[in-house]
Amino acid sequence: MTIDVILNREKKEPSKWVIIFCLIMAGEMIFSLPFHIARYFRPTLLDVFVMSNAELGDAFAFYGITAMLSYFPGGFIADRFSARKLMSFSLFATAMGGVYMVAIPGQVGLSVLMGYWGVTTILFFWSAMIRATREWGGKLAQGRAFGLLDGGRGLLAAGVATIAVIILASLLPADVENITNIQRTPALKAVIYFYTIMTLGAAAMVWFFIPDTKFEKSNSLSFKGIDKVIKNRLAWLQAIIIICAYCGYRGLDFYALYGVEILNMNEVEAARFVSFANYLRPVSAIGAGFLADRFATKKVIVATFILLLVGYIGLIFLSATPNTTNIIFVNLLFTFIAVYALRGVYFALFEETNISGSLTGTTAGLVSLIGFTPDIFFNSVAGRIIDASPGLPGYRNFYLFLCLFAGVGLIATIMLVYKSKGIVVPSDQKN
Repeated sequence: MTIDVILNREKKEPSKWVIIFCLIMAGEMIFSLPFHIARYFRPTLLDVFVMSNAELGDAFAFYGITAMLSYFPGGFIADRFSARKLMSFSLFATAMGGVYMVAIPGQVGLSVLMGYWGVTTILFFWSAMIRATREWGGKLAQGRAFGLLDGGRGLLAAGVATIAVIILASLLPADVENITNIQRTPALKAVIYFYTIMTLGAAAMVWFFIPDTKFEKSNSLSFKGIDKVIKNRLAWLQAIIIICAYCGYRGLDFYALYGVEILNMNEVEAARFVSFANYLRPVSAIGAGFLADRFATKKVIVATFILLLVGYIGLIFLSATPNTTNIIFVNLLFTFIAVYALRGVYFALFEETNISGSLTGTTAGLVSLIGFTPDIFFNSVAGRIIDASPGLPGYRNFYLFLCLFAGVGLIATIMLVYKSKGIVVPSDQKN
């Protein structure tokens, strides 16, 4: 028995379930500071930072611009360096941004922070996580792998958001309706500190429990491989599908504000509703993942876009009255379910777009570059739509805006179903 054999026996890699848990933790916490606070605590955030919806949307546009610039080079990096090192560094750098956010910067400072987070959450992280998840799922369980990733992220997001709501509520006076910004500020700061600590904890978990990825020496920059990805029409259709699904996801950021302005909820009740609705994410994403492995990812995506359209159409035509409030909540929950199902499986399409496993990072970079462009425009445009027609008319226009994207996504998916008929996945993709 050689010394190498002895050493290899002593090095026990974490189980697959520990690895997927670390990926889930990292995948959600990396975006918690940039997005959770605006999603669950939007009314409080707007008051403390003294911003309108449009101004906050403009700040988010800086995130979108730097993120777009980071996706494609991030794909090259993910195909050449260890996911463990890339992801842990990204989480640490993102957490440092939380320390700055506690200072409650003005619009310029918040815009710079968002631009910084666009780099830290994407360049060294996003494609590395996608590659690690695809490798975890193997050739037979892509739907389950990505469904578990997004479903687990949703469960974690809901649990962490529930704790954050408790922190916020405990630091606000009992008379929530009449609080001042001076009273709101320390409560929001405590929430920011909480998310910062959670992000640092995720960095530590990735560093200690995610194994280093081993790359072949031949895995160097290949323009032939890039050309293959760019010329794949199915990859471009997948990018369109992600654009439309991601607009639905970004739309959830406005649900708490909708609850306050249209459904007469206070800011704590609205935050609680959105955080509790997030518990639908694991059920929706994991369920969609298993259905995708059983019936094909494309068919599941068609069904979920249809469900999303039904929910949005209902929200366009319904007015908030005592007789319709429950119906509105049902429609909101329909859209939560559909959006979370889409997020759970749209990256599982990689196995159906004829791309080699060795080019996963590069493909993820290109598809994400196109697919996540809503980070640049969505919050800014949606904020202006709502601000332009205060009250119910603004939100009807907002849901019409979302309805248009859901329709385009449905058409793109049907085209992908048609164009991918008869494709045989090459042997190098199965490894």
